[in-house]
Amino acid sequence: MGRYVIRRLLQMIPVFIGTTFIIFAMVHALGDPVAAFFGDKAPDPAAAAQIRQQLGLDNPLIVQYGNYMKGIFSGNLGTAFNGQPVTDLLKIAYPTTLKLALVAFTFEVIIGIGLGVLSGMRRGRLADTGVMMMTLIVISIPTFVIGYVLQYLFGVKWGLADATVPPGAPFQSLLLPGIVLASVSLAYVARLTRTTIAENSKADYVRTAVAKGLPRRRVVTHHLLRNSLIPVITFLGTDLGALMGGALVTERIFNIHGVGYYLYQGIVHQDTSTVVGFVTVLVIVFLLANLLVDLLYAVLDPRIRYA
Repeated sequence: MGRYVIRRLLQMIPVFIGTTFIIFAMVHALGDPVAAFFGDKAPDPAAAAQIRQQLGLDNPLIVQYGNYMKGIFSGNLGTAFNGQPVTDLLKIAYPTTLKLALVAFTFEVIIGIGLGVLSGMRRGRLADTGVMMMTLIVISIPTFVIGYVLQYLFGVKWGLADATVPPGAPFQSLLLPGIVLASVSLAYVARLTRTTIAENSKADYVRTAVAKGLPRRRVVTHHLLRNSLIPVITFLGTDLGALMGGALVTERIFNIHGVGYYLYQGIVHQDTSTVVGFVTVLVIVFLLANLLVDLLYAVLDPRIRYA
């Protein structure tokens, strides 16, 4: 197991370098960040040249990337165009988005897997049909439509939740945005769980467990569910990073100043340091989540061993 973990950690290094370089190059390809900094006004050539020199934008792209990577290992992710260090923005944004992602992830796991098990165990019945229709409807509706509808109904019309999230983003205010953020992923988890449950319920090991007289609950939890959750865990692991990076629409609807908000502002103003700094942390989250998923395989299925 230890050698496997070390090997996976070493594999993350080229993935991390390649991903950050691609993002770095794509942000630079958006245009001149100094011109975007001045907005509609034409910048003074001397002032623009001075800003480029201060920010290191007059160097070749590979040199800029090399300087950025040196800053990462020293804990310096650069400075935003407003003069604020990117690390300070990260300290503000990531705790908020992390709380939102955890709320959404909890809904996704509990409701998604619960509906999938219900549908898979009652395949072909009314409950199965209802779950499949409901999840298909959720998948078909864009997230921003779900967000605005739920915000109006629960936040404005009925007053059951906060229409916008107050500063500090308390957990009780994140319940409605969490449902919106998790809605599409929840539907996919339910359908994926339903498919694997229905497929594995016909397996020989399930029939053997039933023939041995084991209680139905034990057959489902210890035999059927553990093997059926392996592809679901794979999806959840990759979706955890997507929840943090894909919260832009949800955060704008509910006025949450998290990762999505600062990423949007960075892209609009072509703020390279902010965009690349935030995406760098997202890449690390994705890599660690995938490593955790691989390690969970052996917990769910004892037949899996890491050489």
